[in-house]
Amino acid sequence: MAISPELVVGTTVACSFILFGNAITQSFMGVPALLVDFPEPSSPDHAARARLLGRQWPTFWKVGNVFFRPISTLGIFGYGYTAWAASAQGQDSRLGDWRFYAISAMCHLVTVVHSAMNMQPINEKLDALKEPKGHVDPKLAENYARKWIKFNTVRLITPVVAGTLALTQTLRG
Repeated sequence: MAISPELVVGTTVACSFILFGNAITQSFMGVPALLVDFPEPSSPDHAARARLLGRQWPTFWKVGNVFFRPISTLGIFGYGYTAWAASAQGQDSRLGDWRFYAISAMCHLVTVVHSAMNMQPINEKLDALKEPKGHVDPKLAENYARKWIKFNTVRLITPVVAGTLALTQTLRG
């Protein structure tokens, strides 16, 4: 029994928009809340706040690694499978143009690679703030978090593009 491409693409579109919602929550609510009234590096309160940020960061990091990384990976395979199924049905596929699903899969691949290459080093620096040692500068704590927000924009854009492209093809049929 073959797996229904409609079921796969429906689930994968839902996952894309879950990722989009998570990125909005983290970038515009969660991380900014951690930075409210963050003291300047010259302030006597700065070191304690930097350590607190380091102790709070694992909550964000664990959710991302445990929950959202598998969803991003599902996006690659779900849209990849749907692209294959649509191409196998030919030009008159009820699923629409396979190339849009392939682009959606690539969007999720970009998300996974970007997370590993660009976000992981920032996560490690933020996590290291809980017990600052040689490889992390506590004076840059707020900068690390703001850089994380900026870089997380990719993880906001790619899933919404992927989900929107796939949804338009699915509804077209």
